[in-house]
Amino acid sequence: MKPPAQPVRPFETSAFGESTLFGGTLDSELPPAWAPAAAQGIFMDACHVGVVLRAVLFVEGVLAVVAMFGAETPLAWLLGFALLTGAALPATLGWLLLGCLLKSRLSRLPLPQQWAAGVGLGAGAGIYGCALLVMTGLLQPAPWLASAASGGLVAAMLLAGLFWRAKARLPAATTARLAELQSRIRPHFLFNTLNSAIALVRAEPAKAEAVLEDLSELFRHALADPAESVTLAQEIALAQRYLEIEQIRFGDRLRVQWSLDARADAAKLPPLLLQPLVENAVKHGVEPSAAGADVKISTVLRGSSVVIKVTNTTPDGAGERGHGLALANVRERLLLLHDVQAKFSTALQQGVFQVRLELPL
Repeated sequence: MKPPAQPVRPFETSAFGESTLFGGTLDSELPPAWAPAAAQGIFMDACHVGVVLRAVLFVEGVLAVVAMFGAETPLAWLLGFALLTGAALPATLGWLLLGCLLKSRLSRLPLPQQWAAGVGLGAGAGIYGCALLVMTGLLQPAPWLASAASGGLVAAMLLAGLFWRAKARLPAATTARLAELQSRIRPHFLFNTLNSAIALVRAEPAKAEAVLEDLSELFRHALADPAESVTLAQEIALAQRYLEIEQIRFGDRLRVQWSLDARADAAKLPPLLLQPLVENAVKHGVEPSAAGADVKISTVLRGSSVVIKVTNTTPDGAGERGHGLALANVRERLLLLHDVQAKFSTALQQGVFQVRLELPL
């Protein structure tokens, strides 16, 4: 059953400047890369799974190379690598944890002090790793100074990586890339919806007024100022408007089922992310089939993640052909916003095509 249409709230406006018609931003309104606002949390923003994973892999790679020095056999290298990992891995995780906990405080410091604090914490982490080996009797005598210097040096390299990661995610870079992807999806969305409305006006003039009201809402949101993210509730409301138009167009051929978890409504995702998936389900499931298709949209909160599924039955012999461009666009925008915390997958089994998205709440 289709839930009653919900009022569509305006999309959030970008805090980084005015927009052009198809989502471009005015560079003059963007803060320079060296501005204090841009530097907020650039070093110790270690509260992301992707950052932790990359940092650990980098440190382990360095340790693997260091363990080669003086190792005459593979077994000796493996033992040396295990010894170094036993000290460096807890120290690295401790440094990342402190960076996450102190992120907001450190981000208020001037740039040189942020560097000094990050390197200082790294030196402390190096001493902590050395102390672990000393307490277990695996390291005698204790190279405290060398451990502190090594920790500070590795921390400096990790800080540089976090700096460049943050620079790539600055408004000037991320907003421009999102705007480019948005500009690809908007004309396709607008023209397809307009064609649907034209067909409805010709076939059933009495319903034209209601259809055009829904269409005006869709146009208003498609041409709104670009935002980096909107809520899942907003995207669902927009998809409901779109499906109301298509329901009148296809009648009984379009069978829509909603299964919505209200706890997932606050999840953040790029604008116009759900609607292209719903449009694909209609285009590749309903349009080619005289009998129509079943379209199901579901959301559910699982732990700290939100799972979104859009499924549709397909005509005999139909596959994923024709879905590629829109799906690639959705995938890239989702990863830009949530990095490795987002998951995107598609599957075609027994005549049912499914798109599955998983993102953090």
